[in-house]
Amino acid sequence: MRTTTVGDVTILVPDLDPEDLDQVTDLADDDICDGLIDGVSWRGEQLADHDVRGCRITGADLGEVSWEAGALYGCEIVGTDLSGATLTGISIERCSFTGSRFTGARFTDVRLKDVLFDNCRFDYAILNRVSAAGSVAFTNCTVGNGSWSSCRLSGIAMRSCDLSDLELESCRLDGADLQGSRLHHLRTPLDNLQGVALGADQLSDLTRLAVEALSIVVRAEG
Repeated sequence: MRTTTVGDVTILVPDLDPEDLDQVTDLADDDICDGLIDGVSWRGEQLADHDVRGCRITGADLGEVSWEAGALYGCEIVGTDLSGATLTGISIERCSFTGSRFTGARFTDVRLKDVLFDNCRFDYAILNRVSAAGSVAFTNCTVGNGSWSSCRLSGIAMRSCDLSDLELESCRLDGADLQGSRLHHLRTPLDNLQGVALGADQLSDLTRLAVEALSIVVRAEG
């Protein structure tokens, strides 16, 4: 394991050596451990109570996978497509995702701890009751046009992300670091942003949100 820091958030992520891993091509009926999963297509597969531990997954097609319960632990996921995936009741811990796609994915009752998402796409994704139980960071990610509801994401970092047209409902983001992120057309009650950290260049977007939330009418003088 190694640590990486995003703002004030320090994350424990895996540092896997592919030479120490066994090649995996077929989806097993039980847990997968210490595997090198490269370029496989498991699109639309069903997983229940599966644990995937200590694996490096690269260039895989996991689109429309349905995964209920189980855990993803100590894994590196690089350039992998999880578009349209449905993840329900799983735990993701000590994992890094780089250049991966979650377009249209659905996360429900997912627990995150020591997780890094770097240069990933979450556009049109739906997150419901997702919680951060430890350090979590998004860097250079696109999360626009999605819907996040009843999420508990206190203290996470979302640095240099595109949050355009993201809808937040009953989400707890107190202490979250949103510096450098694009907030254009972010749709949220102001309460969801209580205690977040922003940069000075983001104040115009925050002003717009306040004007809309309070139904303030801005008129030209004269």
